Amino acid sequence: MRWVKSSQPKKQRRAFFNAPLHKRQKMMAAPLSRELREQYGIRSLPVRVGDEVVILRGNFAGHRGKVVEVDLRRMRIYVQGATVKNARGEERYYPIHPSNVMIVKLDLSDERRKQIIERKRRAREEFLAIIKAGKGEQG
Repeated sequence: MRWVKSSQPKKQRRAFFNAPLHKRQKMMAAPLSRELREQYGIRSLPVRVGDEVVILRGNFAGHRGKVVEVDLRRMRIYVQGATVKNARGEERYYPIHPSNVMIVKLDLSDERRKQIIERKRRAREEFLAIIKAGKGEQG
């Protein structure tokens, strides 16, 4: 399916549920903490295994832990310590949507991730400069 932009809810849902993995990866973004925002100059980033997050919503609100798995098919992440008992009494990770967490520590072991952060920061700065220049002309 071609990735189309539409205001029709039917098409929005279809695009969301049939999204390919590379689009789902971008949908798995979570906001950065205030300190990381100031440090890197960006607001959000897709969650990856190894990132440290704080859960903001649900039964595990306030819990802080490392991301141990990212499930693109189910659009959920699994956080260390956020577990429940299954029917057999075994511990299993509880699935959490990435919009319900905040990244507090980034895993920067991947060079490509550093490049992504730098690219996003530069694009944001250019966008803000354009807006600032436009307001100066109007005022």
